[in-house]
Amino acid sequence: MVGCLIIHGYTGGPYEVEPLAAYLRNYTNWDVHVPTLPGHGGNRELDGVSYTAWLASAENALKKMREKTDRLYLIGFSMGGMIAAYLASRHAVDKLVLLATSRKYLSFRQMSKELKDILADGVKGNLGQNGFFKHYRDKWRRVPMKANLEFIRLVRFTQRYLPHVESPVLIVHGQRDMVVPYKAALDLDKEITSEKKEVVLFDRSRHLICLGDDKDMLNGMVYQFLTSKKAAHIEEAPG
Repeated sequence: MVGCLIIHGYTGGPYEVEPLAAYLRNYTNWDVHVPTLPGHGGNRELDGVSYTAWLASAENALKKMREKTDRLYLIGFSMGGMIAAYLASRHAVDKLVLLATSRKYLSFRQMSKELKDILADGVKGNLGQNGFFKHYRDKWRRVPMKANLEFIRLVRFTQRYLPHVESPVLIVHGQRDMVVPYKAALDLDKEITSEKKEVVLFDRSRHLICLGDDKDMLNGMVYQFLTSKKAAHIEEAPG
């Protein structure tokens, strides 16, 4: 049996990667599992939760999946990408996919563009239609500062394990990502020492890459990377 473990991002939940998880379930017979990290999900309660708890939770999920599978694929989004890379450095993983991985965080250049759009929509009275504003408004209000510090600690802790990743890896990032600058993907390419690496940058994608304009291309690309089979049921890349 093939297992595929997908790890969501900081302050998020399985919904962030659900289109990709659903795609893989639909086109394979794999055991696709998307655990919810401690303090995350619909009833988000991050106060008092440490980064070590996030790592331990993901590692326990990996160990359980390893017990019942012959092959294991690991996918991580945002903070989940750093967790996935950390796990791949410590456990036998057949292939690794890193999506908008938070090797760095806060792209101030792209953020300034997004804030200009928010201000413009506010002046026009269209703020409620601004997708970026609606998605992150509640996060900015409800995330305790201690949790943000734990996130930073996790990124710093897991970075030292990047050179020990040996699995074939696909690194994907959106060039319009304002949360994690797309150059983080280039840093990952340099730091991860796997012999087989591929880096793909999408022109239209922002941080929530699994939910964005390129999600169909992304789904097919991940499928093709993991299976080594051409995914004919996807859209062609624009341009």
